[in-house]
Amino acid sequence: MNASPRIVLGLWPIAGVTTVGVTEHDALATIHTALDCGVTAFDSAFSYGYQGESDCYLGQCLASNRVGLEREQLTIMGKVGQRWTPSRQRYVDASPEQLTADAELSLKRMGIDGFDVLYLHSPDSQVPVERSAEAMFRLQQRGLCRQLGFCNASMEQYQQFAQVAPLKAIQGPLNLVQGQQTPEWLNWARHNQVQTFVFWTLMKGLLAGKIGRDHQFAEGDSRPGYEIFQGQQREQVHQAIDRLEVLAADHHTTVAKLSIGWALAQDGVAGALVGARYPEQVLETCHATALSDDLVAAVNAIVQQTCLQ
Repeated sequence: MNASPRIVLGLWPIAGVTTVGVTEHDALATIHTALDCGVTAFDSAFSYGYQGESDCYLGQCLASNRVGLEREQLTIMGKVGQRWTPSRQRYVDASPEQLTADAELSLKRMGIDGFDVLYLHSPDSQVPVERSAEAMFRLQQRGLCRQLGFCNASMEQYQQFAQVAPLKAIQGPLNLVQGQQTPEWLNWARHNQVQTFVFWTLMKGLLAGKIGRDHQFAEGDSRPGYEIFQGQQREQVHQAIDRLEVLAADHHTTVAKLSIGWALAQDGVAGALVGARYPEQVLETCHATALSDDLVAAVNAIVQQTCLQ
């Protein structure tokens, strides 16, 4: 059974920045497993890894091409506009010069001629959105990408980008716990025929159903710093997961697939970015498909009774 065509493998978890213990062997095996399963869409970024590790790992796997895919059969998404200081602090630089340099280096790391979608990773408070968008449009005109995208922005900023460049895709966070009210940017994208790809569908692994109440994170793992992993919020999510596990068992599926399928079922969502650090995580999630209306309603009822009190 081939992977769902709406699943995009997100490469942030293999970059080694906020997760610990992931080796180069793990990263390459994860990407190869995705390709073997039929995943054809991959999401990377210039800042995924202190030295562009995710770009480099994807490039190695594309070069080996052990599944025999043609380049046009793949969808490669890249992002520019975020970088790292020598002390490993991430910062935003969406100046035209930096966007150009980072796009060129990302393509070199991947060993490809152009992106299918190139995203502005996030707005830069020091650079007007329109100026960054114009620079991105020039990259498209040079043939470095087929389509332009924008991530992590407000509806107003998406509108500003679209006024000066052809915006075809956006990315934003959406999951069944925090997305019971449709975000305004998702409504805007739907009404303007802009594709939306969502991330955080598994809430950094919490909605994968594998992180128990007493789970101890390894030293250096960034997840305990997120509010959703703390105190009452985390307990409420675990209460929802307890009930979602029963629902999943009744439908011969998993909490992870329910979580991804819920996101895919939302109106206007073109695809879900699903991260993985190890091959077995790919095998569990790559076949997730949109839930039926009845199952979406059942999931919503559980979440509303546990997490939104």
